[in-house]
Amino acid sequence: MIKKVLIANRGEIAARVIRACKKLGIQTVAVYSEADQHAPYIEMAEESALLGPPRVNDSYLNVEKLISLAKKHGVDAIHPGYGFLSENATFAKRCEAEGFIFIGPSSEVIEKMGSKIAARKIMSQANIPIIPGVNEAITSPEEAVQYAKDLGYPVMLKASAGGGGIGMEVVHSDEELRKSFENNQKRAQTFFGDGAMFMEKKIEHAHHVEIQILADKHGQVIHLYDRECSIQRRNQKVIEEGPSPFISEKTRQAMGDAAVTAAKALSYTNAGTIEFLVDQEENFYFLEMNTRIQVEHPVTEEITGIDIVAEQLRIASGQELSVKQENIGVTGHAIEARIYAEDPVTFFPSPGQILRLELPEAAYIRHEIAITKGMNVTPFYDPMVAKLIVKGKDRQEALNRLRFALENYHIEGIKTNIPMLLKVVNHKQFQVGQTTTAFVDEHYIPLIKN
Repeated sequence: MIKKVLIANRGEIAARVIRACKKLGIQTVAVYSEADQHAPYIEMAEESALLGPPRVNDSYLNVEKLISLAKKHGVDAIHPGYGFLSENATFAKRCEAEGFIFIGPSSEVIEKMGSKIAARKIMSQANIPIIPGVNEAITSPEEAVQYAKDLGYPVMLKASAGGGGIGMEVVHSDEELRKSFENNQKRAQTFFGDGAMFMEKKIEHAHHVEIQILADKHGQVIHLYDRECSIQRRNQKVIEEGPSPFISEKTRQAMGDAAVTAAKALSYTNAGTIEFLVDQEENFYFLEMNTRIQVEHPVTEEITGIDIVAEQLRIASGQELSVKQENIGVTGHAIEARIYAEDPVTFFPSPGQILRLELPEAAYIRHEIAITKGMNVTPFYDPMVAKLIVKGKDRQEALNRLRFALENYHIEGIKTNIPMLLKVVNHKQFQVGQTTTAFVDEHYIPLIKN
């Protein structure tokens, strides 16, 4: 078993990994930037170390400093969490070269899935349904226009190396596409160092449904069922729930089988997520694979009873999965709401000092949180400051409990998206589970404009 882990991340995911390590008797090293020096996760770890100044390139993306600290503190493994370097094949390869266990899949697999174009080709070869689109890098706006005419508008323009909605845009005309292509290509080059663009047909009224998988180093691959993640703003998730209220049991099983097939085709190890778009007839199409722990993993943990982060640590240590597919079931319904430090109307970040923090408490409420009263929320990182997870015996009970928890969740000193979350949860379309990826644009935006 791994003995000591350096957590190359911050905030609530760093705290989550530390808890899992403590459960397994593994020591931890927390790292932090100057902006995070008073963050609560630091005190949870046995050891801690300063990375550098607040900006990510000087701290959480500083590979040389992370490797140096890993050596200094004598760790045998590095957990990247999500975001930052979690899907960076170069970092994973460096960890491997330096003799550290990278808690995730191999650098080779990360590299394959890091290119959405390459991922589409691999999934197609494995007979996983993919969205109609272009499997090569598009080199110019005019070439993009020609492909779009063949596919038919609307189309989804995407950065091959993209993530977090960056470099992604729905376009409806030639003129719009020409402008969008150049803007998104520049953004992709700036954020990812890779301006390669591709295109897919826009699936109208689509649901975003993903399958959590676990795979050990002994050839065993299992799925932990599904999560619905259709409530998104700017192509980033806001509310996730499991199981999906939309798909049938037949589709659920087919998607689970497809996810396992995809993982086996990659010789995948550790935790990962296969994301699908599902149309109104329940046809599903591969969207992308996330080669890391997901923000929304608590939803799956609540309905299956499986500690996914602990499984990551066991797998990385060379152990077999602690559970077989036939022994995995779903109990009840869980919903996660992401709490963002942002204006609920403009979605602009809202940094500042937390003057009041009162959290709802109940046996059915789970908090994953990165802040405390008196802390400063900085402008340097993603504005998500907490996750609220509730569970009920069924979806209706979970919805009622989520509404109660949000109404009793109090943060002052900064703006948060809690008003938005309440409007979404109270909307009739969400109540009946008809939550496509267009929900925010079609239902929430008009609501706040009136």
